[in-house]
Amino acid sequence: MKTPIVKIRDVYFAYNSEAVLQDVNFDIHQGDFIAMIGPNGGGKTTLLKLILGLLKPDRGDIQVNGIAAGKTSAAIGYVPQNVHINRNFPISVIDVVRMGARGARKHWSQKSSCQRDAVAALDSMGIAGQAQRKIGELSGGQRQRVFIARALVGQPSLLLLDEPTASIDTRGQADFFRLLRDLNRTITILVVSHDLLVISRYVQSVACVNRRLHYHNQAEITGEMMETMYPCTVEEICPVELVAHGLPHRVLKDHDEPHHD
Repeated sequence: MKTPIVKIRDVYFAYNSEAVLQDVNFDIHQGDFIAMIGPNGGGKTTLLKLILGLLKPDRGDIQVNGIAAGKTSAAIGYVPQNVHINRNFPISVIDVVRMGARGARKHWSQKSSCQRDAVAALDSMGIAGQAQRKIGELSGGQRQRVFIARALVGQPSLLLLDEPTASIDTRGQADFFRLLRDLNRTITILVVSHDLLVISRYVQSVACVNRRLHYHNQAEITGEMMETMYPCTVEEICPVELVAHGLPHRVLKDHDEPHHD
């Protein structure tokens, strides 16, 4: 088996003494396309920030390509949940993408190679023709592709996306996930999403996060899985795992609801 890009061992993290993640063990292998699902407040975004090294675990260890998280920023491309931009700021699409090379190379290169890399990243997103337009002139879907191009320009081995379809209309979501599936031919992807029934057609595996993490090496996310995951419990038993093993829906309801003697 290939060495994981990311290895997470026994990770615990809390905000103001309130546990957000606990006993998290998780490997991200090269070539995987993972959908990370779970209820709001379950710890999904926090886990991404821990992988990036933006946060430090209270306990446990996270390594990216064998090095402590946060020490290998060029290895990971990141598209955060909310990318706030001033639409009136006169920055071009190509310059937004070139900013991604700054973090990867420790300086903002003015060389032609940087320009070529930025154009190539835009081309991989299918929007090279928008390179000279102002970022504020683009649609939500187009802007999201620009932000992914910015994340890719440093040629990372892993791409993390947090709710990337939030600014994309329903009709454009399937096209967007098809684009990610094409990217997955050359890069490992982990995407946080609530668009479960759409994304299940494109991913390879599922990670359910609600304080603890349960990894499922299969792509299918059924309607029953969705119903039992939102909201799900914080117990050791994962509702998706229960469904996968054929336990009846009534048992899940009994597990989730308090019993009264």
